Amino acid sequence: MPTTLYRNPLTEILFDQAPGFVGLYDLAQGWFTQVNTAGYQLLGYPSAQALYDDPARTLRTEQLTAEEWNHLRERVQREGRYAVEVEMRPQSGDTFWALMDLTSLTLDGKAYFLVRLTSTEPLHMAERRLAQSVGRFEAVFAHATIGIIVCNRQGQIVLANEQAHQQFGYPADSLLQFGIEALVPAAVSGHHERLRESFNANPQVRAMGHNRDLLARRQDGSEFPVEVSLSHFKLEDELFVVAYIIDITFKKDAERELIAQRQRVEHLNAELERKVTDRTHALEATLAQLELRTRELTQALAAEQELGELKSRFVSMASHEFRTPLTAVLTSATLIEKYPATEQQGKRLRHLERIRTSVKHLTDILEEFLSVGRIEEGRVQAQASRVELPALLREAIADVEGLRKHSQRIEMQVDNTDPLWLDASLLRKVLVNLLSNALKYSGEHTTVAVRANWGAGRLTLSVQDAGIGISAEDQEHLFERFFRARNATNIPGTGLGLYIIARYLDLLGGTISLHSRLNVGTTVTLTIPYENHPAD
Repeated sequence: MPTTLYRNPLTEILFDQAPGFVGLYDLAQGWFTQVNTAGYQLLGYPSAQALYDDPARTLRTEQLTAEEWNHLRERVQREGRYAVEVEMRPQSGDTFWALMDLTSLTLDGKAYFLVRLTSTEPLHMAERRLAQSVGRFEAVFAHATIGIIVCNRQGQIVLANEQAHQQFGYPADSLLQFGIEALVPAAVSGHHERLRESFNANPQVRAMGHNRDLLARRQDGSEFPVEVSLSHFKLEDELFVVAYIIDITFKKDAERELIAQRQRVEHLNAELERKVTDRTHALEATLAQLELRTRELTQALAAEQELGELKSRFVSMASHEFRTPLTAVLTSATLIEKYPATEQQGKRLRHLERIRTSVKHLTDILEEFLSVGRIEEGRVQAQASRVELPALLREAIADVEGLRKHSQRIEMQVDNTDPLWLDASLLRKVLVNLLSNALKYSGEHTTVAVRANWGAGRLTLSVQDAGIGISAEDQEHLFERFFRARNATNIPGTGLGLYIIARYLDLLGGTISLHSRLNVGTTVTLTIPYENHPAD
């Protein structure tokens, strides 16, 4: 002790054995002159002397300015005692909060502060845990996927989460001004009050309803089915009831749909039972049909063999298709040599035209073969672009101009002028092929009609001729490779045209239909989807 006046065994015991930090702070020296054992140990010093010798001469995390220190000293001396919570800086480096109690003393004419420190770190930790607990509660409560409402004993709503406000159609936090009876149908609100009083008398965790359908009332007066579970808690002897609410509108709809489906199934079962007898009799007819199908399969096998023979004949036909134009080229080239005179120029030109026609015919045949190869190898892809269909039709008609027979005409009818967005090259090849077939299989003085209309993303094209037509039997095989109708074997052709058209239409996403009668004519109709380019 700084003076012998206060040094006695009792004061020594009270000072040194006091719990927590107790120290005597000399205002003149600006540091402690006496600290108890618990005090320097609390601050992590090995001894009291180590604390006295600490050059930092501060226990606080933040050093007070001279002005702040003067203000604090004057207040303690004026009031006699002052307490403040501060963050302490022990030797270990781990700071902690403590309540610093300062008492002004005068001993032997010198001014002192009796300093007592009581750690408040447990209180801070409890506050942090409480804040975390409250935060978790708020997170669970606020973000729960079911409605949660808390009421007091009188039925007044004291807490409701966001889901409850959404379920009942109320703005945020507006439910707190209502009683729980505002959320039940008006017809049962009186009964609900009696149920609430009964629950208050004997609160227990349970579900409401007991196999009864419960309805809740929204702010607009509409009602909806719910499932409600009740819980409770007491706070300061006040009873609070917690209602957990689930909107089961979708569940009820599903149940009604399930009942309706079950009824339909039962009706179907009854219908099936009525048909069992009919099906039994029908089995006998089915057996007879199976025998018929067996004969038909035998016939189909024979037809397949016949198709193989047709393909074999195609090889001979293809040889003929090459041999004929090549013979024409050779013959014309030989004859040209025999017309050297100038006045024979007309004859030479006729033979040169025959050569050009034959070479073009050979080129067309080779192109068909190459097209089949490219298609089957997947090298042909649709590339959409802007298409002016009237112009494309005119170009296709010009391409087949050389195939027209005497007095043959091609009429074009277009019901629209809007541009389209599809593959112009593939569409042109399809049109040229169809027009070529129409001219080739039609006689002189006939008309080939080309019609086109489009709208709502769908193009319809038709090519109609008055040619030899195709039998119903042959129509089943028209789109197969190398197939040629039996009434066209004497007309040049490879049997690849319609096959190529069908594959091109697959690439365009379109379909093809054909209507034909022997010696009347054929109409081929194409349906192709398209898009309007964003710039159109």
